[in-house]
Amino acid sequence: MQPDANTPQQIVDHLFRHESGKMIAVLTRIFGIHNLSLVEDVVQEAFLKAMLAWTFKQVPDNPSAWLMTVARNKALDIIRRQQHFRNLSGELAYQLQHTTESTVRQLFLDTEITDSQLRMIFACCHPSLKEEDQIALTLKTVSGFSAEEIARALVTNEAVIQKRLYRARQFIKEQGIQLEIPCGDELTPRLETVYTVLYLLFNEGYNSLKADELIREDLCIEAMRLCLLLSEHKVGRQPATFALLSLMCLQASRFDSRMDENNGIILLQHQDRSTWNRELINTGYHYLRQSSSGDRLTVYHIESAIAAEHCLAPSFEATNWNRMLQLYSLLLEHKPMPVVLLNRAIVLAQLGQHAEAIREVTTIPDIEKLLSTHYIYSAVLGDLYLQAGDMLNARKHLRAALQLTVSLAEKKLIHQKLETINY
Repeated sequence: MQPDANTPQQIVDHLFRHESGKMIAVLTRIFGIHNLSLVEDVVQEAFLKAMLAWTFKQVPDNPSAWLMTVARNKALDIIRRQQHFRNLSGELAYQLQHTTESTVRQLFLDTEITDSQLRMIFACCHPSLKEEDQIALTLKTVSGFSAEEIARALVTNEAVIQKRLYRARQFIKEQGIQLEIPCGDELTPRLETVYTVLYLLFNEGYNSLKADELIREDLCIEAMRLCLLLSEHKVGRQPATFALLSLMCLQASRFDSRMDENNGIILLQHQDRSTWNRELINTGYHYLRQSSSGDRLTVYHIESAIAAEHCLAPSFEATNWNRMLQLYSLLLEHKPMPVVLLNRAIVLAQLGQHAEAIREVTTIPDIEKLLSTHYIYSAVLGDLYLQAGDMLNARKHLRAALQLTVSLAEKKLIHQKLETINY
């Protein structure tokens, strides 16, 4: 795809984000995941060569194919020069030794690139890796994010991300983790790990912890891209994959309605539903229907059904809150977590059961700790007291939430609620 950019630098930057992950996946298939540093050097060299060539010559009609050709030729040069086939991919050592060029060319075909990307995703999401390392490694090697971008996205510093990446790479190297798609009894638990990483990646974008950016669309789009890639491969063509992809589409459909022109939060009840992306909603419905096959109900099915209920309602007031309560009760059975209880309490309040909603929140296990460490619990509880007419407790919890959140948009919203109490 030719990007809409004018300068070679802009084109290279665009392509690095969109093509480097593919290049890393294919080259890792050739050299082995234990040679990941070598692979990244080859990719960097290809982009540097593009930068130099395109500065003085016309950008080729298909810059993506140009980059792939450079990477392929560099891989062939390294293989011929080293002749240490046992140090390359264990899977392909024999083929690389006896049919070097044809094997490498085969791996650079579109179908093989997709297969290699999926292998890389499974490697990055190996269940023995820490969750935080899985996410960092996926963003770096599969998605083409720099360490600085990952740090910015995950609200930490670059040194922490570099540490996570180093730790993950060392673990993969020391444990001899293979670049492979699991099969048999190993497939289901490994898929669950991939789902978790993609779900967390999307949620980090959808509810960003950054002070000045509530929604990180780049993270959401990348999570959706990887989920779509998974859904199109035979091993990932599963009901749970379709349910997760449906959830992402339905949630992403509301991007443009969640913030106003002053970067303020627009609550669901005040959102202009005509701005919701109907194409994404219909796509979400499509994948939700596809997810209905099979006999296994997952949290992604239930959460997608909840998102669909919001999209089906012509207005906030017309939402089927009784159905929502049933869905959250079902979700609680499959996902007994404080945040589910919190959302179920919000639904109870919409049904006019304010006392029950407050009781639901105040009886959450370890609620005092949650109230003092996570702003969302104080914010919701304060809002529930506000709806119930208990201004004293509403003010107390909203002020606590104000101190806990770093999001400027959240602070603005809480200030607005406090002003209604003080008015």
